[in-house]
Order: sequence, then structure tokens, then C-alpha cells
Amino acid sequence: MSVESEGVHRATAQPDTRPFARRFVEYQRERFPFLQHGPLIVVFAFSAASYSRICRGAQGFIPLADFVPGAITALYFFLLLRLYDEHKDFEEDARWRPYRAVPRGLVSLRELRTLGIVLTAVIVAINALVMPRVLPAVGAVLLYTALMGREFFVRGWLKRHPIVYMLSHMLVLPVIDFYTSGLDWINAGVAPPAGLEFFLGVTFLNGIVIELGRKIRAPEDEEEGVETYSALYGSRRAALGWACVLVLTWGGAVAAALRAGEGTPVLVALSTILLLCLLPALLFARTPGRALARRIELAAGLWTIGMYLTLGGAPMVARWIEGL
Repeated sequence: MSVESEGVHRATAQPDTRPFARRFVEYQRERFPFLQHGPLIVVFAFSAASYSRICRGAQGFIPLADFVPGAITALYFFLLLRLYDEHKDFEEDARWRPYRAVPRGLVSLRELRTLGIVLTAVIVAINALVMPRVLPAVGAVLLYTALMGREFFVRGWLKRHPIVYMLSHMLVLPVIDFYTSGLDWINAGVAPPAGLEFFLGVTFLNGIVIELGRKIRAPEDEEEGVETYSALYGSRRAALGWACVLVLTWGGAVAAALRAGEGTPVLVALSTILLLCLLPALLFARTPGRALARRIELAAGLWTIGMYLTLGGAPMVARWIEGL
């Protein structure tokens, strides 16, 4: 972050003098709620490792001694993304969204920068001590995350091309999934299993589903200076575009399921979740409203957790039960 931006922060915010630990609890509740994101990220990691095991024909799940630090690492990866976002979005937040945590002085950029350094050190230390084979995958995630934080050094151009901006940032998700699936195959010292490319592709598309879904708003909820896809392209086009990406993601998930040898129950489950999640988008495209906009965002979350559970999690649990 530039010195000028830090200066704007000091000039416009009233710093909160409470201990950082207390302020961070409030910060995470507002900007990265662990109780909301934590279970989803654990499912994300569990599904990726399970899918790799299933495609390899390996028995059982990976050791908990590998999964627990891996899931914690995944959580820290996503927290790092949030911290980088706070820095790169600060100028816009200070101008258009002064109610957010950093502009209003709840925490400072300097404190978040220090936290980011500590998190990075913890991530590297955990994986170096427990499963050093995955360190190259850790490095790939950290490098891509840092490049995102710098907007790939083409910030102005990316801002003028919002779709390219979104796609470039969603690519971090399959990079993280390369790590979480690698909790199995990298630690086992084998090549990536055939079919993993489908899973990584679905992860990329699913990131777009989430990103589009959280930036579709009712006309009365649009804010000046806040770039949403409904403001850029109109409510109808944004909702229908989200629906199209969701259907495309469903197709990728079906292909991934078939590649893993899954049968009718998984396909039926994926199709059922798809139909439930499509409904609010189709209704919103016809009659945009606040409640339906919120349901699109909820549907994106429902699809995400339902798809990952169905694609890798549930089949792994079923195999475990069969083996009892």
C-alpha cells in the first residue's frame, strides 16, 4: 500500500485504542467471519482431498495429522486474501465506504500488514514441519496471492475490464485447490490423479458463481462508487449471466463426478441443488428486489457447500461407512 494511502487513513479515521485482540474479534466478525467461512473452507479442503483419493482408487481418507494442518492452512490462505483486499481497496473504501473496518479506524493497515506477515510465517512453518512435500504448492498460493494484492501490476487496465479482473482473481481458487488436493497426492509422492483437472475447473467456475452472486443487488440497494454486476450490466443480464455460469458449473461438476466413477445418486443430488439455486435468479431477472438479491447470494453459498459435499465429501463418507 502506498505511503499516500496510509496518510489518508491516518487523516480520516479515528483510531480505536482498544487492545488489538479485542478489535480483531470485531474485525473478523465483520469482514471475515470464522463461524461462517470456517465450515465452508473445511468442506472445500475435505472435498478436494477426498476427490483425489477417489480418483486414485486409494482406500480411506488421508491421515488427520495431514488434514487438520491442511484445513487450517486453507483457512489462513483465505484470510490472507481478505487482508490483501483491505490494502488494495483502501482508497475506494475510504472514499465510498467509510463505514468499513479500516477506514473508520477499527484496525489499521499497518496492523493488518503485520498480521499478514505473521500468518505467512505460520503457514510456511506448519507445512514445513508437518508435510514439507507440499511446500511448493504453498509457495504457489502465496505467490499468486501476492500478485493479486498488487493487481498483477496492471491495476488501471484491470479496473477498466471488470470481467478480466474477476477471472484473474478467481484463478487463485484452483491454485488453493491444487494444495488441498495435494494433501493426498503430493504427500503420497505420486502424480496428480487423472480427473483432477475437472475438479480444479469446477473450483474456478464456482468462484465466479460466488463472486457474481455477492455483487448482484436490487436497484434500490446500489451504492455510488460500489461496482456491482447488476449496476454494470443491468439486473436482468446480471442475474441471467449468474444462472448461466451456475449451469456451466453444474456441467463441470457432472463431468468431474463421472470421471471419478460416481453414479446416479450424485448426479441427481447435483441436479436437485442446481434447480433450487436457479430459482431466485430467474425470479430476480423478472422482478428485481432486495429479498431475491439476497437469495441469489445465499443460493451461491448453498450451491458451493452442496456441490463440494456431493462431489467429494459424500462419496468419501459413503465409502467409509461401507468399510465399517
